Amino acid sequence: MQANNFEVNQSLKELTQHRTVELPIACYETKINQNIHGYIPLHWHEEIQFVLVVSGEATFQINEEKLIVREGEGLFINSGCLHMAEDKKKTDCVYICLNVSPHFVLPQELYTTYVLPFIQATNLSCILVDSNTQWGKNIVEAILKIKELMEQKVQFFEMDINMQLTVIWKNLICNGFQPEYIQTEKLKSQRMKQMLSWIQVHYSEKIKLEDIAKAGQLSRSECCRYFKRTLKTTPLNYVIGYRIQKSLLLLQQEETSVTEVAYEVGFNSTSYFIEKFKRSMNMTPLAYKKYLMED
Repeated sequence: MQANNFEVNQSLKELTQHRTVELPIACYETKINQNIHGYIPLHWHEEIQFVLVVSGEATFQINEEKLIVREGEGLFINSGCLHMAEDKKKTDCVYICLNVSPHFVLPQELYTTYVLPFIQATNLSCILVDSNTQWGKNIVEAILKIKELMEQKVQFFEMDINMQLTVIWKNLICNGFQPEYIQTEKLKSQRMKQMLSWIQVHYSEKIKLEDIAKAGQLSRSECCRYFKRTLKTTPLNYVIGYRIQKSLLLLQQEETSVTEVAYEVGFNSTSYFIEKFKRSMNMTPLAYKKYLMED
């Protein structure tokens, strides 16, 4: 069995191209547990994202906020925000993912007034879209319409998509939200990304807390506070989790042994790797390897 991989670059920016040939937009279904990690790992992208859960429920973390999104509900995730998704209750959650370049939401003449203040807002990482409200219902219907338009591609579908995006955006920003921009909050986000980027480059090496803190230009205690607040874990526990993530791809390779994988991703003990892997994946690396090789 081949699991789906989710690729990000060294700064955790998602590498998936969120566009069609015609438009800077992508709309597709995602089943969380089909990802190689068993969840959608931490990442960010410049596109704004709308999610519509069509079955099950998912737990999303967006920057420091954690939300449960249930069947029929939607979620707006702002540009540049770190986010991840898990199907914690094993509901076989499936959701529609609509990613759009902010510059495609409205014509350029309206972008500065009606889009830019919202994507730059430091108090707007996400908004839960409740389909029981009229504005939420309008957004959900527009997402479904865009998905249908992109699949059918009837004549003038590009203009129809653009009209539906206007509906989505107007209903979102007319929901009484007042954007704020605080430079210190922006700086915190940048430092968090710098530390995560450094870990992604150096995960296979010996890593100390002060190394991570230095990457974010922080003290050790401040570094720990950043990770606790944003990711609800310690910096070194995040490193272990990231190493486990990287090991999943290597374990797909038939010729690699568990010991080789352990050392390649930065563990200095095979037994410690097996212990942490089992705690994370609920099976040993060897069992996982066999599971992937099944037809």
